[in-house]
Amino acid sequence: MRLRSGVFAASCLLVEALGVALFLRGFFPVPVRSLPRREARGDPPAEPAPAGTGVVSNWTKIPPPLFKKVVLVLIDALRDDFVFGSKGKQYMPYTTQVVEKGTSYSFIAEAKPPTVTMPRIKALMTGGIPGFTDVIVNLNSPALLDDNLIWQAKTAGKRIIFYGDDTWIKLFPKHFVEYDGTTSFFVSDFTEVDDNVTRHLDRVLKREDWDLLILHYLGLDHIGHMTGPNSPLVGPKLREMDNILKKIHISLLSKEEASLPNLLVVCGDHGMSETGSHGGSSAGEVHTPLLFISSAFEKRSGPLTQPDLVQQTDLASTLAVGLGLPISRNSVGNLILPVVGGKTMREQLRFVHLNGFQLSRLLQENTPAYEKDPGYEHFKIAEKSHGNWIKLYLEGNNSEVLLNLGKKVLKQYLEALKTLSSSLSRQVAQYDMYSMMVGTVIIMEVLMLLLLSVPKALSSQAEFEVPLSPPLFSLLFYLMCLMLCAVHVIVCTSAESLCYFCSMSWLTAVGVMMLISALMCCILSATVKIFENSRLSLKNTFVSVSSWSEIDVLILAGTSGHVLSLGASSFIEEEHQTWYFLISTLCLALCQELCRNNFLVKECDSQHSTTMKQNFGSIKETSECKNIDIPATGNSKLGKATSSPEFMKGSDKWISLASPWIILICCRLLRSLNQTGVQWAHRPDFGHWLTSSEHKSELSFLTAVSLLMIFFLVQRRCSLVSKIAMALGLLGVYSYRAAIGNVIFPWQHDSKDISKEIQMALLL
Repeated sequence: MRLRSGVFAASCLLVEALGVALFLRGFFPVPVRSLPRREARGDPPAEPAPAGTGVVSNWTKIPPPLFKKVVLVLIDALRDDFVFGSKGKQYMPYTTQVVEKGTSYSFIAEAKPPTVTMPRIKALMTGGIPGFTDVIVNLNSPALLDDNLIWQAKTAGKRIIFYGDDTWIKLFPKHFVEYDGTTSFFVSDFTEVDDNVTRHLDRVLKREDWDLLILHYLGLDHIGHMTGPNSPLVGPKLREMDNILKKIHISLLSKEEASLPNLLVVCGDHGMSETGSHGGSSAGEVHTPLLFISSAFEKRSGPLTQPDLVQQTDLASTLAVGLGLPISRNSVGNLILPVVGGKTMREQLRFVHLNGFQLSRLLQENTPAYEKDPGYEHFKIAEKSHGNWIKLYLEGNNSEVLLNLGKKVLKQYLEALKTLSSSLSRQVAQYDMYSMMVGTVIIMEVLMLLLLSVPKALSSQAEFEVPLSPPLFSLLFYLMCLMLCAVHVIVCTSAESLCYFCSMSWLTAVGVMMLISALMCCILSATVKIFENSRLSLKNTFVSVSSWSEIDVLILAGTSGHVLSLGASSFIEEEHQTWYFLISTLCLALCQELCRNNFLVKECDSQHSTTMKQNFGSIKETSECKNIDIPATGNSKLGKATSSPEFMKGSDKWISLASPWIILICCRLLRSLNQTGVQWAHRPDFGHWLTSSEHKSELSFLTAVSLLMIFFLVQRRCSLVSKIAMALGLLGVYSYRAAIGNVIFPWQHDSKDISKEIQMALLL
């Protein structure tokens, strides 16, 4: 079947798109979802009662709120060791005192990757686990349509105030009665971005017209991005956060009433790595502190123990119970029991039953065989035991047996909640390997077919002979179809989890199997044809010495090795090391080639020329016998090779010899200029030395010299007007850098008395 190159390329592109779509569908599994938000509010389940006894519980509504006011302070990029480690004791003394001796509960919340702000806010408010696709929409966060804590609070009539990162305003538009957003993209701003939040505190804390106050501070995250977690700027910022928490806590305590206490929650959306970045799954990025501070809790006593590990998604369920709201339908989190541990046994059982009912319903809506799930079975057992406890309670039994049975039921519920949450979380994080493998096979087959057709299919007027008809009528094609269909049946019948490719109709699946078989047969036919043509050409033509030089082989091998290295995350993080190695190796190989051409060739020039002429003479005689046309010696590579010693003379020869060594020296200086990556970013480098305040004069000198060199190198080919314009432009570059404080004005000695803002205004 003969196809033009455009038609062939378009066909390959369509098949490639099919393979990519299958792979992405398996790589980005669809998260668990419940009913739409408008249908999420329904009647809560009643307390379980034993069947056949006629006993009915009178508690059929959502429990009332446990706290009057709740303040949620989210400190962006707050690592757990910033609070529980040595930095917390040094820079956050008030928070440390509350954690160790106050009425509080402290935990380490584990965030799931990707550890960036917008997916973490979704996890905190919905209790769900966002996927890596949320990283893409992190730059332009759309309104959150899933059932969430903010929507539930607004629907229940709660008055919510927010100050901080404007991502919240984009996710929850028209949900706040008052708000003031700050942008997160000016990462060099460490101060104003937090002052714009704190300036509202004194006024808001005196008011009584709010129920939920959310504060999102970005300064610590900006410091981490710019200077890392070990920067001297981290300590003052933590001290600032400690003073803010102290002010909020004291204000909440002074306004508490006898009926309901207030609650202060301190958490981070994610942590930061040792380089100050986030988004991955290192311990510093996924572990954040989670503090619950309220007078309703018992005062801590005894030695401080290591905080327990909870999931970040547990906060949504816990805050929903604390505010007297329904738990979000898409939440996979568990209730943090110590927060409600001061309530009666009946209330505690009611809380965990509501949480278990929500998780079991979410499991039913996303898992076909939910009845076989261990978490669902444990929940039904706990629910039955709960019904027996309710029977004893309503009968007025207040003995020790009732208390012990309640503790046993509570333990059963907690085990069921843990198993249910694990099952639901595993569905979100589990890759669909079968769909990924089918997509990968299709992609690789198309790439192989394109590689085999490159010599003929890339030309705009070329035609390509696709060996399609013989494979479709061959025995191999039908055998492959039968084998792939058998594999498909085995995989789909034995898979424990839901697979997207298995959920397709059998007609679609068989069509995909036939496509894979046809592509494989085409590849085999094209490969056999290429080998036949190469064998025929070897018989009929003379093969000269290979035209590939050592540098060509090195470039090809280096490119292939670099591509293969991108398959490992550690090589991606340290990709610059690969480039350093390849450039150094290429320079050394180039130096060897130049030395060989300039020195070694001269010694063997006469012998080399005589040998080549003899070989060429024998080749010409052979070609005359076999009627093979050989070009003239003057136009061939052989003729050119004989004159290679004269290809460079004079100064050009020594410049070419020195060029690789100059490049090596420049590369070594560049390596010392800025340490990057993950392993060596903390080590000192020339860039940090230059940008330090003690060496501003050296940086100013180098900047001036560099700008002058640019001017003198470029001005030779410019007109007078261009020279003046370029000189003014370069002067403006230096003046701008001097105005923002990077370099020094040589003509201004009292610049210390003029602020940076005034200098910028004078310049502009």
